[in-house]
Amino acid sequence: MPLSFRSQSHGNIAFGFFNIESDMLLLENHFFFADKFCDWIKTMANEDDAGLKKFEYQVYTISDPNDVGDLMGAIHGIRFKGFIGELYKLFPFPADPKDFKQNPKGYQTQDVVKSQIEGISKKTKIFIEFLPEEKVCIGPYLFEKSVLYELIQYVWQGGYPLWKNEVRPQYVVEMKKCIQKTNNIFFKGVFS
Repeated sequence: MPLSFRSQSHGNIAFGFFNIESDMLLLENHFFFADKFCDWIKTMANEDDAGLKKFEYQVYTISDPNDVGDLMGAIHGIRFKGFIGELYKLFPFPADPKDFKQNPKGYQTQDVVKSQIEGISKKTKIFIEFLPEEKVCIGPYLFEKSVLYELIQYVWQGGYPLWKNEVRPQYVVEMKKCIQKTNNIFFKGVFS
């Protein structure tokens, strides 16, 4: 379930997993897979120091909110609009709330998820940029460094409702290891 995170540029914005059988994340109307996010973080952490660096990444962007869909309507099985609705038709919310856990094998559904999003989205580039005064820009959103840490920790824990059986995908484990051994001061304290 996406959570609200505080940006300095746009107020509270949504970030997170939105279907337990997919490892796709959303950042408002920008969509990308969690393994890509982890790769982005590893690439940035592998830099010697934070500096004022800018990284470019490709995401799926859905401009029309109707094409994004209605997450709560889809979860409750009453409104299957847009991309999110189509995904919930394929991977419905579990009947038993105890089964509401993020599937660590969600990466196996990436081809199916791509087939659903590609027709209604545009591939766009976003930048992730380290800025002075311990700030970071992700696409159009400006965050305090501490909020970037929250986004990383969210993915590490499997968002809300957490990883099923506390098992994480290997790419998440590798991201944490990379952050823990980095010399990049921008990432010091993510997992303290």
